[in-house]
Amino acid sequence: MLAAATPLSIQAHPTRAEARAGYADEERRGIPVDAPHRNYKDDNHKPELICALSEFEGLCGFRTPADAADLMASLEVPGLEPLIDLLRTKPEAEALSGALAEALALTDEQGRATVDAVARAVTAAAPSDPTGAMAGYAFAAAEYPGDRGLVAALLLNYVRLQPGEALYLGAGLPHAYLRGTGVEIMANSDNVLRCGFTPKHVDVPELMKVVGFESGSPEIMRPEPGTDGERLYPVPIDEFRLSRYDLAEHPVTLPGDAPQILLCTGGTVELASEGQALTLRRGESAFLPANGAKTALTGPGATVFRSTVTLA
Repeated sequence: MLAAATPLSIQAHPTRAEARAGYADEERRGIPVDAPHRNYKDDNHKPELICALSEFEGLCGFRTPADAADLMASLEVPGLEPLIDLLRTKPEAEALSGALAEALALTDEQGRATVDAVARAVTAAAPSDPTGAMAGYAFAAAEYPGDRGLVAALLLNYVRLQPGEALYLGAGLPHAYLRGTGVEIMANSDNVLRCGFTPKHVDVPELMKVVGFESGSPEIMRPEPGTDGERLYPVPIDEFRLSRYDLAEHPVTLPGDAPQILLCTGGTVELASEGQALTLRRGESAFLPANGAKTALTGPGATVFRSTVTLA
């Protein structure tokens, strides 16, 4: 479970091929795996899924260049004019990559002045947009004063999830979690390329290599009905599978053919398997091994998330 009280870093994750190449390169160069400037901790990709338990704010994917230019122009910050010009005159990929590079280059005195001016502008605009992007940007600006990632964030779509809604975050997709509580699941990797809202290492050239520079609206996922009351969040990978059960009067029986983690997010649920019993209350979880034993879930009114893998 993830609870973001402050914004988590703007970041993107590599493809499996990029991770393998990057990991091999850093191993060859002898960079310790725990070094602060190391980008690739392993050779795997890191797709993620976040499912909101409360209202959840985040940034996900690039706005269209025109939308990003209009947003920046509305702030009336002179230092943003080079980015606005790029966004309005170049083809999409060139516009987005150029604008992101310009945003991350705002490190000199003039650049820092631009970042501060953007922070003042979004803060001034936030009261008229209390549940929208300006309030989200103002919140991040207050938490990370002087962070150039604020200007990069203006290139990204603001998204607000309602409880039960989810986002799938594949390779190359820039994103950030601003605030809220959710169930997060990901592949077995710690490969993160950051670009803002963080005191950690930001490797701009490597980030620019893994980001996909194409725009699109965030695809908000809602669960699809499965068997025996399961509500599934389908993803295009096999490493994880997340679903939700809102238990009613009748027990639900889970197969034991794959390892799985159960997380209770509401009420109380009783687990029974081969004569053994376990009670999970809100916030508690249990690991069930792939031993073939079925597990019965009982708990009218309880909500349980189930994470497992997709078996071929």
